[in-house]
Amino acid sequence: MRRRTLLGTLSVSLAAVAGCTSPGGSEPMTDETDTDTPTRTTDESGTQRETSTTETTTTATDGGATDGDGDDEGDLDLREANVMAVTFEQSGDDYRFSVTLLHDDDGEDGYANWWVVESLDGTELGKRELLHAHGTQEFTRSATISIPDGTTCVVVRGHDQTHGYGGQAMLVNLETGETRAERQGPEPQSFADATC
Repeated sequence: MRRRTLLGTLSVSLAAVAGCTSPGGSEPMTDETDTDTPTRTTDESGTQRETSTTETTTTATDGGATDGDGDDEGDLDLREANVMAVTFEQSGDDYRFSVTLLHDDDGEDGYANWWVVESLDGTELGKRELLHAHGTQEFTRSATISIPDGTTCVVVRGHDQTHGYGGQAMLVNLETGETRAERQGPEPQSFADATC
């Protein structure tokens, strides 16, 4: 009996330390905190003022996810790693992306194992590895990625172990903060000719 109690306590402790618990059963899992760091800047007249170096944008889809095969318009194929929302904060050339994924990690052998930020021509700019399954609810993970000068639009894609890229991707305009969900289907599509 002691062994079971000890193992149960250890399991709960590890889940809490790993950040893989959600405060409520219907709340999305996230590792985000809302912070806004003020910075002092001096304008051309020499006047100092406090500004924020943080730019954030958020988007979400209509939530029309099902566990079907994605044949019906409005349904997401949960066998794919679908990007549901993207927020970002800029600091110089670096952007801290927070990406919310939805994937049925309980319904198959594989799980959503990373998300990636790409330029429109498909060049990988950065990746966030996911080390374990996250169940069937939305979850958010973050990574800081360096974006080349002059890049105004990027693509965020989810990836899963079984199906690779596919599902819903997100186009992100780094200048305006606008995002647009793009349904790729089971295969990743090219965004080389896309505009944000």
